[in-house]
Amino acid sequence: MDPTSNNNVEDSGHHNPANGSCSSFLPDAKKEEQEKLSGVVKSVHRKLRRKYKEVGDFEKIWREHCEDERTLSEYALAMKNLADHHWANKCEGEGRIEWCRSVCQEYFLEGGMKRLLEKDGKNARMAALPTAAAPFGGQPSTPATSSAPRGKMRLLDVGSCFNPFLEFDEFLTVGIDIVPAVESVYKCDFLNLQLQQPLQLAGDAVDAFLRQLRSPIDALPAQLFHVAVFSLLLSYFPSPYQRWICCKKAHELLALNGLLLIITPDSSHQNRHALMMRSWRVAVESLGFRRCKYVKFSHMHLLAFRKVSLATGSDLVSRNYPEMLYIPQDFGPDEEAEPATAEPRTEPEDDQLAWGFAELPEAPCDSDSSGDSQSGSAPGFQELEDPILLQS
Repeated sequence: MDPTSNNNVEDSGHHNPANGSCSSFLPDAKKEEQEKLSGVVKSVHRKLRRKYKEVGDFEKIWREHCEDERTLSEYALAMKNLADHHWANKCEGEGRIEWCRSVCQEYFLEGGMKRLLEKDGKNARMAALPTAAAPFGGQPSTPATSSAPRGKMRLLDVGSCFNPFLEFDEFLTVGIDIVPAVESVYKCDFLNLQLQQPLQLAGDAVDAFLRQLRSPIDALPAQLFHVAVFSLLLSYFPSPYQRWICCKKAHELLALNGLLLIITPDSSHQNRHALMMRSWRVAVESLGFRRCKYVKFSHMHLLAFRKVSLATGSDLVSRNYPEMLYIPQDFGPDEEAEPATAEPRTEPEDDQLAWGFAELPEAPCDSDSSGDSQSGSAPGFQELEDPILLQS
């Protein structure tokens, strides 16, 4: 797929050149170079999806992929070149790294988390419950007693490639990737990362523990980070179940009330994949998260979830939540095939379309679900309180 297309969710994994530069205004030579590098990236994603459709064993496919050092090295080099030479100029102020930084500052440093926790307590009192209920029957969240990080925000950047958060002083960043493009990123296969018991240490001791990490990372303690970032990561994987494993692992690695930031590519108009975004929300919230922010840039969706419970339910797989983390490429033909002719929608499809319109991105003023202004609450943060009905 063309990375500048407005008709499809973009064929990208960790990153996509269309998300960082105005390719239509590039000189011919630079645009040609960008398209060549982008082709290297997209070919890896296509190959993974094709193998998954042919074989079906995502563990075997992923193991073989991680052993293909030549392909991974070419991929990492292409990503690094795109980052260094093609993503510096942003279109329409769309900087996904800057967005992640501003969300973290707003939430941890400017009162966003505190106000959401106060809202949890208010809702709990109104419901006459001892604690605020987690969404979709999960474990209840803790009352509003947590506080913002006293030192630096501990941030895990999964699929980091070139460690873009390292330049910000407010973060203690751990960047991981299956093939790091720079020395500051640790080699780690996140899908197979082992989880250990949480550290029983003071904050400065935890920071010291992170600073002494060495490649490769095979295991990490649970509840270690304040922020986990999946920047154009999930669409890299050919299987919805792999995406769900990543989100579940992020939940285990985050401290209570920590943030999971998900950025996924999409060049279509903001309403086209509203059903997909609603499906993703249901799947991620089932793990013990609650969505607190969602915006749509012209080339990507950006979502922030906060961890509201320490545990998740035991029947999540049986309820088909992993399959809800789908992308259009999971169902469509090969990207190079001729597009199918559009057919009239059926009545059930019209019902689904109407259901999807409830999942539109937030307005610039971040009005709540009732349409009232959120002045007086955390700017930029909202949580829709209407229950989401799962369709069979």
